[in-house]
Amino acid sequence: MKVAARMAPTYEQRLTALEKLEDVISRNKEPLVQAISADFGHRSRHETLFGEIYIVLSGIKYAKAHLAEWMQIEERDVELTFFPGRAEVRPQPLGVVGIMAPWNYPMQLALGPLVAALAAGNRAVIKPSEQTPKTAEILARMMSDVFARDEVAVVLGDASLGPVFAKMPFDHLLFTGSTRVGKLVMRAASENLVPVTLELGGKSPVIVGDDYKLDRAALQILSGKLFNAGQTCIAPDYVLVKKGNGEALASAFDAAVSELYPGIPNNADYTSIIAANQWKRLQGYLAEVEEKGGVVKRLGGEDDEENRKFAPRILRNVPEDAKVLDDEIFGPILPIVEVENLDAAIAYINDRPRPLALYVFSHDDATVEKVLDGTTSGGVTVNETLLHIAQDDLPFGGVGPSGMGQYHGREGFFTFSKVKPVFYQPRLNATGIMRPPYGKAIDTVLRVLVGK
Repeated sequence: MKVAARMAPTYEQRLTALEKLEDVISRNKEPLVQAISADFGHRSRHETLFGEIYIVLSGIKYAKAHLAEWMQIEERDVELTFFPGRAEVRPQPLGVVGIMAPWNYPMQLALGPLVAALAAGNRAVIKPSEQTPKTAEILARMMSDVFARDEVAVVLGDASLGPVFAKMPFDHLLFTGSTRVGKLVMRAASENLVPVTLELGGKSPVIVGDDYKLDRAALQILSGKLFNAGQTCIAPDYVLVKKGNGEALASAFDAAVSELYPGIPNNADYTSIIAANQWKRLQGYLAEVEEKGGVVKRLGGEDDEENRKFAPRILRNVPEDAKVLDDEIFGPILPIVEVENLDAAIAYINDRPRPLALYVFSHDDATVEKVLDGTTSGGVTVNETLLHIAQDDLPFGGVGPSGMGQYHGREGFFTFSKVKPVFYQPRLNATGIMRPPYGKAIDTVLRVLVGK
């Protein structure tokens, strides 16, 4: 893929691109809500409006407000030896950014990275997930309505398109998806030395501090866990609680589900599992836990397999070798793990791959600081879940197996920019003495610079 070079877009051109994106999203809110719901079988309207459309529109507004600041040329210091030269760094577009979007948030995770790419002055090619075809078609139409194909293009295809897309010689490639597929994408991109940002997943833990009320924690944890029926990369994946409090927390979860989602099979606020194979995978976790002597507690009523409404499950006494404690769950299943104390909770997290998100519930500053200092994760929300992703001035990204690189806000702008260093040599300067043939003058200078 060769794309003709072009001058970096001006501030006005970038602002116009962001405004066109903002306008086309605003005009297509209802078609997007309907398409995403159709792809899922049923997706809560409010979850799409908040978790997809609001997040992207908010990101556009933030980028517009700060774009001039991000684009500024920054003066840098010059070492005295090279005075009166001057130095600067200037952000420059990379060129063409490839965006590989997943199915779980098919609009947000396609157009959110596009905001950063356009703000940085790039062109972009988006490959939506083949598992959300109706949303992909709407995205393709929306982009073609407001952008020329050599500015923003959406490419559609089945699963065979992914490996081809990952091998294309983009100037930067952003992939959101599983750790397993992320490794394949990175390997494919390496053939052309394409830099990658990988937004992956993993096991995002929750620590419930001894001082935090269990009923309040249960409501807040499940609000994040059951958003999009748990099909969220930063959803809580397991809960660490002090030994002896597991049963009380499980009961609090039961009450919380009744408050949040009464009558789950017929509840319009509760999203379906996207596909039959995902339903089967979740059932497999439950069967293994029960076979190995663990406890599975269903909350909120019966399952509705025909419409893929999967009732939440709370797991207790889960065997350490159960897959549900190893795999990213990506569904409304939540294990409770009892530990002796806060140190044991931190050790449990640190014995496992670094997570994309971490949540701690405590009003004790020392407890919160100990968790923040003692663990490494992509992001953290304290006394709530998910909300760090909605803060436009916070970067979003993983660490280790949960990803590399970051975007959103300022960090997104610079992820898709080359920060180009420039040194200006003035007409009058003294660096001529540094050129051969070397003489006494340079010997004197070197004695000053590096010593005898």
